[in-house]
Amino acid sequence: MRKPFLLIALVFILSACSLPTRAPVTPTSWMVSPERVGPARQARTEYWLKIGAVSVAPPFDGKSLVYRLGDARYEKDFYNIYTSIPAEMIGNAERQWINQSNIFSATLGQGNSYFPYYILQATVNEFYGDYRVKPEAVVSMEFFLSSTNSGKGSSLIGTNRYTKRVALKDNTPQALVLGQQQALAEIFKEYESALNQYAGNLPKPLGM
Repeated sequence: MRKPFLLIALVFILSACSLPTRAPVTPTSWMVSPERVGPARQARTEYWLKIGAVSVAPPFDGKSLVYRLGDARYEKDFYNIYTSIPAEMIGNAERQWINQSNIFSATLGQGNSYFPYYILQATVNEFYGDYRVKPEAVVSMEFFLSSTNSGKGSSLIGTNRYTKRVALKDNTPQALVLGQQQALAEIFKEYESALNQYAGNLPKPLGM
């Protein structure tokens, strides 16, 4: 009885060894990085602005592209991912955009140890591709500008919310990423105008 079982086991082993091997699937990486174009603005203040943490609502906070396929159905694409998590990717783009606008004397990142008098925080509420009717990139953001008083609390200067929907030319991941980049650029451009108005009437730092 043992010989037939050994023979069958040998056949399975030889068959497994003869199967072709497949290379592991490597996800395609994408970067959403809108660039500011046009001349810089005239500086509105001599003070610095610090870009605080960007918060991204789930399920859009991961590296996978997200597709909305129904009113309550979202799907993550594990074969198409962002080069970094959206919070970092959008935060870096936001800092570069505002720094190039020249509204503040300098725009600092989170890792900078200098004490700023003004802080800008942002929340991303929507960041996905909507395929329920026609393909669209959807981006929704809120901005919160506040002033600090030497560690003695903070006061809110202004809040702004924007939602952009950009029609996509097709259903490919590349089209979605380009649509998200365009939507984010439109949001940054509109908020830049609002920030420029805020900077012209900022509350004076404590002790100044």
